[in-house]
Amino acid sequence: MLGSNKQRVCLSLVGMLALGGGSAVAHVAPLPHKIYVGSCYFPSSPTIQAAINGVASGGEVAVCPGIYPEQVTINQPVTLTGITNGTASAAVVVPPAAGLATNASDIFGNPVSAQIFVENATAVTIENLTVDGVGNNIVGCVPTTFEGIYFQNSSGKIQHNTVRNQYQTDIADYGGCQNGLAINVESLTTASVVTVSANSVRAFQKNGITATGSATGTGAPGPIVTISGNYIVGLGATALNWLPSAPAAENGIQFSYGATGTVTQNTVNDTIWGPDTSADTGDAASGILVYASQGININDNKVNSAQFSIVAVSDPTYGTADGTIVSTNYIAGTQIFDAIDLCSNANTARSNTIYGSTESGIHIDDTCGTSNNNVVTSNNINEGCAGILEGATSTGNTISSNTFYNVVTTILSGDTCTLPSYAPAARSAAPRSHKALRPSPYNPMRR
Repeated sequence: MLGSNKQRVCLSLVGMLALGGGSAVAHVAPLPHKIYVGSCYFPSSPTIQAAINGVASGGEVAVCPGIYPEQVTINQPVTLTGITNGTASAAVVVPPAAGLATNASDIFGNPVSAQIFVENATAVTIENLTVDGVGNNIVGCVPTTFEGIYFQNSSGKIQHNTVRNQYQTDIADYGGCQNGLAINVESLTTASVVTVSANSVRAFQKNGITATGSATGTGAPGPIVTISGNYIVGLGATALNWLPSAPAAENGIQFSYGATGTVTQNTVNDTIWGPDTSADTGDAASGILVYASQGININDNKVNSAQFSIVAVSDPTYGTADGTIVSTNYIAGTQIFDAIDLCSNANTARSNTIYGSTESGIHIDDTCGTSNNNVVTSNNINEGCAGILEGATSTGNTISSNTFYNVVTTILSGDTCTLPSYAPAARSAAPRSHKALRPSPYNPMRR
């Protein structure tokens, strides 16, 4: 009873103070938990950014079908979702009329122009939106990175979106610029846990989906990223990518510089750098690239028409790509190089189905340093110069129970394989030759 009386006295004092002029108690209305954007609900916000700024932490911003020319920054827990109204179901974020402005710096200090930027936030979901980069007004090989959806030191979900056309306006004149990331997850800490699932990603200049850690070479951890069920298609099948000044060598998915996680049930098509030949170094495109990140699990994906389909590459400066597991993937039409390239140690390539590789179905590749203690087993390989190409200095490997069809040599020692004259290599003007670091990663430290 004593506690109850005290409570009533306190309440009475508050009431008297309020009646006495209201100066002692200020009433602040709580922020709304849900805000609509656009014209399909009333009341609503005219812009996505205004709604993000005005919604309660953990709330929802629901975007009506329509076109929204803006750049959006998110720094609190929120769900940003496109909604259906009648028969319309496309909420499209495009650059402002003047083009994209620099609105962020990456974790290495480089400038970024992001269409949707999520910074130092948790429990952020972005879903059911179209993020279209047409009209970005970015020209030349500028130091600014152009990105569609950019998570920096943040956690959450990126799901059921369409992210497209993240390439610079003058792409036909400025080939080779390391720019244009559709979805980028970048963090200095494993506290950043992100799921990227069921998105349609296409027409990007450099990378479709990227997971990046510290790039320090010290083994510092990066984000933990699950990439699953996405459809990713590069510029490889278009005339644009066969110009002499073609865009940069693309990667459908890239794990790099300490990022960890899994790549499961994605489809990656047409990651080709048109001018490439087997004699070039460091500029080939890849479907799924693991670069200086360890323990990545790559399973049940479909990769078609790439120059390297799935590749794990160690870097002497930034770290190893050891312990990559590549299993039960379907790979077809690898041009110039290898369907699976293991340029690191203690990897596993198991139960993959591989069709039509120019050089080899699986390469145990010692040109990045060492490639020892790999397991290559139970793979089905149809067509190629070599079924399995094993580097001459590679040791401790287990190669067993693989099935070969229509390959010139089933298992070949070395890092090169030259096709006989009756079987010219697709898209290649020179005999096969391997040199270190042929896949071209997005590297923010080299911008």
